[in-house]
Amino acid sequence: MKRFVIGLSFFLLPGLMMGQSFEIWGVGGATRLRNPSLGTLPDGAGGTLRYSLADGWKMGFRTAVNSWRFFGYEFGYGYNRTKLREESSGTESGMAIHQGTFNMLAYATPEGARARPFGTAGVHFSNYVPPGSSATSGGGNTKFGFNYGGGVKVRLNDKFGLRFDVRNYQNGKPFSFLENRSGLIGLMEVSVGFGLVI
Repeated sequence: MKRFVIGLSFFLLPGLMMGQSFEIWGVGGATRLRNPSLGTLPDGAGGTLRYSLADGWKMGFRTAVNSWRFFGYEFGYGYNRTKLREESSGTESGMAIHQGTFNMLAYATPEGARARPFGTAGVHFSNYVPPGSSATSGGGNTKFGFNYGGGVKVRLNDKFGLRFDVRNYQNGKPFSFLENRSGLIGLMEVSVGFGLVI
């Protein structure tokens, strides 16, 4: 344990000694699903019901700490609204995907620059909450995955800024009771944000 604490101190200390900046952002935008087919179920009459997810929208927040001149890290939460679709009947029901993220950021310009293009990569969880269920009562199905993307942050003045992001999230498909599930489900986010930069 002692070695872990010492190692962690050497990792964090340079960032603490340099000027840090703190950011908190509200974000929102559109989401597009890739490989949205979830799987199938028998319909009880010799047929097959095919389920998939539809494109939707997202809102959330991100909190960033830029501990180094060209690098930082970010925590976030996103609420995604989508629809669960049964393909043969065309029936759709609204549902949610809750996401928690942790990402590293690499900037093309140094801390203090007015415009800061960046690339990002990290890990996340996605909690898929089917229609009629609630995430707070344990009704969701959680999948872990990875994400990557990029964007730009622009300072409007000494306190406020705008950001634009494009991110791609990949994780396993939810709802293990479905049959014929294969591959990863992808969620592409295009978002804009407004935030406080300290």
